[in-house]
Amino acid sequence: MTETSGKPARSAVDEVPPPGRLLVLGLQHVLVMYAGCVAVPLIVGSALGLDTRTIGLLVNADLVVAGVITLLQTLGVGKILGVRLPVVTGATFAAVTPMILIGQNFGLPGVYGSMIASGIFGVLIAVPFSSIIRFFPPVVTGSVITIIGLSLISAAAGLIAGEDPAAPDYGDLTGLALAGGIVVLIVLITRFVRGFVGQIAVLTGLLVGALVAIPLGLTDFSGVAGAPWFGMTAPFLFGPPEFPVAGVVSMCVVMLVIFAESTADMLAVGEMTGEDLPPKRIARGLAADGLSGVLGGVFNSFPDTIFAQNVGLVQLTGVRSRYVPAVAGAALLLLGLVPKAGEVVASLPGPVVGGAGLVMFATVTAVGIRTLHKVRFEGSDNLMIVAISLGVGMLPVVAPTFYAQVPGNLQIVIGSSITSCAIVAFALNLLFHHVPWGRPRRTAPSGDDGGSATHTQDMG
Repeated sequence: MTETSGKPARSAVDEVPPPGRLLVLGLQHVLVMYAGCVAVPLIVGSALGLDTRTIGLLVNADLVVAGVITLLQTLGVGKILGVRLPVVTGATFAAVTPMILIGQNFGLPGVYGSMIASGIFGVLIAVPFSSIIRFFPPVVTGSVITIIGLSLISAAAGLIAGEDPAAPDYGDLTGLALAGGIVVLIVLITRFVRGFVGQIAVLTGLLVGALVAIPLGLTDFSGVAGAPWFGMTAPFLFGPPEFPVAGVVSMCVVMLVIFAESTADMLAVGEMTGEDLPPKRIARGLAADGLSGVLGGVFNSFPDTIFAQNVGLVQLTGVRSRYVPAVAGAALLLLGLVPKAGEVVASLPGPVVGGAGLVMFATVTAVGIRTLHKVRFEGSDNLMIVAISLGVGMLPVVAPTFYAQVPGNLQIVIGSSITSCAIVAFALNLLFHHVPWGRPRRTAPSGDDGGSATHTQDMG
């Protein structure tokens, strides 16, 4: 920030572009993150066996909460909520597997009760967490982000081929070919198209796939006509919330993962914009993430995190104004109030969603690997931390019945690849890098040794 005529110049973050440009740039942010945002309700709803109409309601609720939290993050509420940076929030993939496990064991009232509890937990610990982020360095966050992507690839496979291997249409070649074609299209767009169009390759693949699926007879939009044009999902749609201890613990671990992701993205945006981000300002952003858990639990949605796609768009366009993503938040909110649109999204065939999802989840895995690239492995114990945390996290992915004999409540926590990996990575990082007694710590000339956090980015 510079000074002119004795007055401080307005920060680029606080500039307001002309109305036309503001609207176009805001909608650009929506297009970049839309596919990733709606993927979460589609996957969770499908895994829990919900009908199309109910999944459509989840999509709408997801967009409403994402819009509200984006507005809070960009515009802020005094010195209480919001980081006031050009960021867009959306449903996080980190909550998918834990929510499915809780739903299978305790039903959706247990899912949303656990989410409300984790949201309250997040609001309460936002300030202390902003001061202890050093306990979530790249060796921890990279391991967890990698597991998030790996664990969701099986969900993409289920959408493409079906969930029941005994079903006669399981692995139907038409569905496999459609999903494969979507992946190829996304690759070609990414390879040969640059700029904004390249950034929405996944959304483009989703739309083209849906159009191709129509003549193949894979689509059923019959429910769209019966959905209203305007409306809002009723609070506590599935009944009064319940608070199973195992579900609450699992979702609280997810909230810590969300905090680590969002903190990294806030720091990255702070660097791009030249904004100072003291712990109190970061804490306000984290409190908004926590509030997303509370709102998600009440309105049948999902906890939110800052989307890295939109962080990348800020870098690509050079537009630093926080009012641009605020417009995106308003657009998401309005989209969430159109049930007919949610019904269209919920009616997309599994191979279409699965093909696009495969790319998104594999990209999350790649982002985790990129984060681990920042970790110093030579002359440190970080290799052991990554190895054990990934190994433990993958157990319930490669062997879903591995913990079948474990008591139900404990099974919810350790049976989730994401929560188990997060717990193990965090504990091992403490053991190897923060416990003062034991053998001397190894040293190396430079690099991250697990004792401090650096910037990471997640797909949401």
